[in-house]
Amino acid sequence: MNAIESLRLALRALTANKLRTGLTMLGMIIGVGAVIALMSVGNGAGQMITNQIQSMGTNLLFVSPGAAQQGGVRQAQGTQATLTLEDADAIKANIPVVADVAPEIDSFGQVVNGPTNVNTRIIGVTPSYQNVRNFVADQGDFITDQNVQANSLVAVLGSNVAASLFPDTDPVGQTVKINRITFRVVGVLASKGSQATGNQDDMVVVPITTAQQRLMRTRTVSGGHVVSSINVQVDSKDDMQTAIDEIGNLLRERHRVAQDDFTVRSQEDLLAVGQQVGGVLTLLLGAIAGISLVVGGIGIMNIMLVSVTERTREIGIRKAIGAKRNAILSQFLIEAMVVSLVGGIIGIIVGSGLAYIIGQLNLGGQSIPTAITPDSILLSTGVSAAVGLFFGIYPASRAASLNPIEALRYE
Repeated sequence: MNAIESLRLALRALTANKLRTGLTMLGMIIGVGAVIALMSVGNGAGQMITNQIQSMGTNLLFVSPGAAQQGGVRQAQGTQATLTLEDADAIKANIPVVADVAPEIDSFGQVVNGPTNVNTRIIGVTPSYQNVRNFVADQGDFITDQNVQANSLVAVLGSNVAASLFPDTDPVGQTVKINRITFRVVGVLASKGSQATGNQDDMVVVPITTAQQRLMRTRTVSGGHVVSSINVQVDSKDDMQTAIDEIGNLLRERHRVAQDDFTVRSQEDLLAVGQQVGGVLTLLLGAIAGISLVVGGIGIMNIMLVSVTERTREIGIRKAIGAKRNAILSQFLIEAMVVSLVGGIIGIIVGSGLAYIIGQLNLGGQSIPTAITPDSILLSTGVSAAVGLFFGIYPASRAASLNPIEALRYE
């Protein structure tokens, strides 16, 4: 008996018990649908992390302070005040492959407009910050060189902060108080949304010199103006390692240290970590959803065993008139595969619909990103076929092994 005849017989047997076949398929539909939907969430989260890191700018290096020692215990990275504004100037002046440098000083503060106030990040920056980190003003102006040189009390608000403090008026030209000091609002940043480090719209940008002298008066032992980190933009991606080496040599010489009191990370390092996190999340969600596929497979095996029992006399008659073991085996395997594959195809459609619905949800102002990739569809299809094959082998083998005389006697 050829494959087409086996398929025809399998379909006839399945359509003879439509309700039972449909309920058996339901396990596969739920399993494959769950795999598609949850893997789309994992893939979407991975793509979101990648896009956020790439949105920081191009060819970036991040120089951060080292770890402080307290009571013989090494603290977290970035707790030691070792980087200065002068270090940033030296990097820009002495390393040819560096295109631009954007030091920043990061703290938190209370921003007040009349009865309304928000507690948010306060970042002191130079004008180069908007180009290096892709932060541009949507309204008004960004921080200027004149603002930095004059220690001006001016501020650029993130879009969320502007909406909270000035819901009905244009914030540009208005005044706010940051830690009880009055600042004039000169601009509003374009919205960038949430990132791994927090919502980039919940921040206020001020001149770095103003932040150092009025908001966070911290200096190194040698009298340098402390910065939280230094963002370095390199001319070309091919020059990244050269820049890392030269920045390391320069800072060691300036700080006169044998052991590095700073850390230099590249954008590619962050991207690799982000992709790894996204991959682990996708794998975890896929594995959780995969449990329902196993349950669906057990359901297929259970129903196929029932089918073998019900059709014992049919199997005996077919064997008595010359049907070979392989023909019986292939018929029941094909039945299991059809149930599994049809259920898998419907599950892909259902899972895609669920992924679309999840992507439209808005929870607390934050959407859940989803991304259906071809590999998740291929994986689901392959797994559903494998489940049908694996859980159909035992019932098919049992049917093919029946003794025709005993099968004909079966009541």
